[in-house]
Amino acid sequence: MKLNSGTLLITGGGGYIGSHTVVQLQAAGYRPLVLDNLSNCVPAVFERIEQISGQPVELIEGDVRDSVLLERIFSRYPIDAVIHFAGLKAVGESVQQPLRYYRHNVQGSLTLFEAMQRHGCKRLVFSSSATVYGPAATMPVNEQAPLAACNPYGRSKLMVEEMLGDLAAADSDWQIALLRYFNPVGAHPSGLIGEDPVGVPNNLLPYVAQVAIGRLPQLQVFGDDYPTPDGTGVRDYIHVMDLADGHLKALQALTDGHGCVPYNLGTGRGYSVLEVVAAFAAESGRPVPYDIAPRRAGDAAISYADPTFSRQQLGWRASRDLAEMVRDHWRWQQRNPNGYPTE
Repeated sequence: MKLNSGTLLITGGGGYIGSHTVVQLQAAGYRPLVLDNLSNCVPAVFERIEQISGQPVELIEGDVRDSVLLERIFSRYPIDAVIHFAGLKAVGESVQQPLRYYRHNVQGSLTLFEAMQRHGCKRLVFSSSATVYGPAATMPVNEQAPLAACNPYGRSKLMVEEMLGDLAAADSDWQIALLRYFNPVGAHPSGLIGEDPVGVPNNLLPYVAQVAIGRLPQLQVFGDDYPTPDGTGVRDYIHVMDLADGHLKALQALTDGHGCVPYNLGTGRGYSVLEVVAAFAAESGRPVPYDIAPRRAGDAAISYADPTFSRQQLGWRASRDLAEMVRDHWRWQQRNPNGYPTE
């Protein structure tokens, strides 16, 4: 992709995946401009990014649903492309608050895309999710698998994907990469930035880390009777730095005639819950007590990506294994036992 100014708008750039991507973009010579309402991050994350990169982070505090603010941003800055992370992301919460998820994830995206279209900015990398696939019948999951999101969070991502498909079909100038993440884990190797969930973690590795550090008493493992080697669910975990590199590769793939294309970002292999627990206990030297609970409705036994298309089309592949994921996550947790400083 040939850029004019190198200026990129990164919505939700203070979040877990966004912050790591900003670091990689700066290292690659881009100028990321972050738009974030700070609902899922704290200002300290931007200071940490600056420590890593040695470059200032340009932050605009605001909401992607604010059309007046977006108009001001696109009028002021020569934005070449947008990486759109901003949105809500907890599956369980989405079941309880579906309208909130549609308002933030779908309405917010629509407002952003309208602003982009008004200003002729038609290059976009969209933060989607493997939840758009729903329970897949065959493994591994490739980009042609049926789309059947089974919760409001997943449906909100699928709605945005469909919106973007329609947009690209109507106007061939749009160049869009839909990045379907599997299970991001780990942290920057410096230990300066990482995942800092609000409240009780919804994802496995931060929960395990908080048990190991003593913030939580034990892990709940949902089901040990799946048809897997140890009876626990198997998932494709991907290091957040590999994921950040995937955004960079996707951005660089946006060229004339690209259209709207989905890409899986995963490793292509799965690890069970108990494999992750054992790896974390071995790396940390701390016990990770757990209790077996009943299966959760809707959880699949096995889910992992077929990343072949991303390797062929983007020249991207995940290079970090489970040991490195766990090592980097534990380093972050040790150095930041209570997460980012809030003052």
